[in-house]
Amino acid sequence: MSEDFGTVDRRPLATVLAANLVSIAGNCLTYMGVPWFVLQSTGSAARAGIVAFCALLPAVLAGLVTGPVIDRMGRRRVSVASDLACGIAVAAIPLLQFAGILQFWMLCVLMAMTGLFRAPGATARGVLLPTLAERAGMPLTRAAGLYDGAARCAALTASALGGVLTAVLGPENVLLVDAATFAVAAPLFAFGVRGLPEAQAKRRAEPTSLRAYRRELAEGYRFVAATPLLLGLCLMTLVTRGLDQGWSAVLLPVYAREELGGAVDLGLLNAAFGICALTGALVYGAVGTRFRRWPVFTIAFLIGGLPRFVVAAFTDTFTPLAVIMAVEGLAFGVLNPIMATVTYETVPEELRSRVLSATTASVQMVTPLGGLAAGFLADVASLSTTLLTVGGVYLLATLCPVIFPAWRRMDSTGSPHDRTEDSLPQGSGAKRM
Repeated sequence: MSEDFGTVDRRPLATVLAANLVSIAGNCLTYMGVPWFVLQSTGSAARAGIVAFCALLPAVLAGLVTGPVIDRMGRRRVSVASDLACGIAVAAIPLLQFAGILQFWMLCVLMAMTGLFRAPGATARGVLLPTLAERAGMPLTRAAGLYDGAARCAALTASALGGVLTAVLGPENVLLVDAATFAVAAPLFAFGVRGLPEAQAKRRAEPTSLRAYRRELAEGYRFVAATPLLLGLCLMTLVTRGLDQGWSAVLLPVYAREELGGAVDLGLLNAAFGICALTGALVYGAVGTRFRRWPVFTIAFLIGGLPRFVVAAFTDTFTPLAVIMAVEGLAFGVLNPIMATVTYETVPEELRSRVLSATTASVQMVTPLGGLAAGFLADVASLSTTLLTVGGVYLLATLCPVIFPAWRRMDSTGSPHDRTEDSLPQGSGAKRM
């Protein structure tokens, strides 16, 4: 570990992890509570898919263009503004419902607002991880495991409580709880990274113009296109994220409503997945450096793809699906830390906001269509047919690391500091390695 920051300071990293945990918990409550609200009020899987589409499409569009904005506005400002805007939009849904004036198009617009502001905030927090890990004296692999573990913990808590709260309080009141999480995350992050140069606005000396913005935006995409491993990660996860969205936003809620015990069982299934995914992320963060990344990543993705769809298609009881989702959770827990570590080690610091914004948006381009397509397919075909179709496509996608040789470069990406030796900010107090 280099001593770039002289003294160890773990407070900023701990604060970012905590703020990200709270913010993601809010997002999970949103994407669990709103589809259930739509299913309960309309009974239409297609409408649930439309709402999911409206939430995710703006997130993709925002990610495509906000990389330079994050650099110019500063990661601290963008993250805080993101959480505040999401909280306002989510709170408006139950308030309009209580007033008796909420219409379906209003719900779609409000969900679009959450998606529009969520993506830049998530990117702004994520790009801080490598420098904060170094400041904390922590290996990047471990920091990535903790970061993903915090996200998994948030998803676990939100899923476990969300199903129960939905059954007890109703989806409208759950969304008010959801809005409160964003109100907590914003000041927590703002306080924790106050005064950190990594969290402030960059490139202030350059004039703001459309030409400069387009040039900065293109730099991120050119870097991804010129890096086969990053490009492969984007293309494969582009497909699997869309399929996962169809599963989580439509197929699993419909399965829970028609075959199981409703919202409580849905929450328990998500909790089983979340507990094991959290365990997988933390274990990988602790011992992941002992293993080659490519075989671990490949096997984990194969385990995490097809099996849940097959089990759901051929069983109508809770236990088998809970078991397979727990196993898949363990497998999925290692994926994000590996992908994050590979990305951070590959991308120079000065390009990180733009590249992460570009890759995040790219892998989500099909995600809005996943929920939409799954909803309409579930309405026109049987649920089991839809599950097997989606699972088959998932299997084909997860074979990519086996077939294409570029994926084997996961084990030779090197240290991120080796790539940023000449790009450390002057006057930052950083020492050269």
